[in-house]
Amino acid sequence: MELVLVSVIVFFIAVIFSMLGLGGALVYVPLFYLLGIDILVAIPTALLLNAIATSSAAITYLRKKMVDLHTAAPFILASIIGAPIGAYFTKFTPIETLLWALSVVLVLAGARMIFSSDSEMEDHVLNEDKRRRFVIGLFFGFLIGMAAGLLGIGGGVFIVPLLVTLGFGTKRASATSALIVAFISFSGFLGHLGSGHLDVTLMSYTVASAFIGGQVGSHLMHSRLRSKTIRQIFGAVLWIMTLKILSGLV
Repeated sequence: MELVLVSVIVFFIAVIFSMLGLGGALVYVPLFYLLGIDILVAIPTALLLNAIATSSAAITYLRKKMVDLHTAAPFILASIIGAPIGAYFTKFTPIETLLWALSVVLVLAGARMIFSSDSEMEDHVLNEDKRRRFVIGLFFGFLIGMAAGLLGIGGGVFIVPLLVTLGFGTKRASATSALIVAFISFSGFLGHLGSGHLDVTLMSYTVASAFIGGQVGSHLMHSRLRSKTIRQIFGAVLWIMTLKILSGLV
């Protein structure tokens, strides 16, 4: 019965986070840990569910032509290299410093998303910036991939604000992020396969919930939500996640 309840919770998390270009791993990891699941099991499970939910959402966004493939490509290429490296260091790397740094980034990113004007959230990507976006994608894709593999997150909390800074509107940033995060999460999960810290029963119960939740959330984002609403939800989510991280550090 507990696994059924977890599956229902995973569904609702996937719905909410897929609207934001995320998969929910930042919630899955502490959720599973609070339920008594070992952190080394929680991380790969969260990465798998993240991958499933964002892949599901990305299918919708690709069909709706909301994804910028030229920008996504370098992020994907670099992150699938970085994620297994981060996963490799999970067992014996102290993460307190990384968590403090993550908290600072989340606070700043959340403030930008909540307090930026609507005009800043509109698309103003220039074609001549393609080379710059490619270099930025490679550099940050690798770093975000490493952080994702290490901490069991998908990296969307970094990617969406970064894409907005590069000139993307909120909806296109979230849609493009979903595709990138799907690859990062799958790569990070594969990096954990050899660790032996996998709960097949937990995964089998929750994968379908993550996929369906991703479909529901992506359709809601495309047809129901305004960019301003998405932006404010995203900023609030970032700040809530910061509080969760800091509560475990102090």
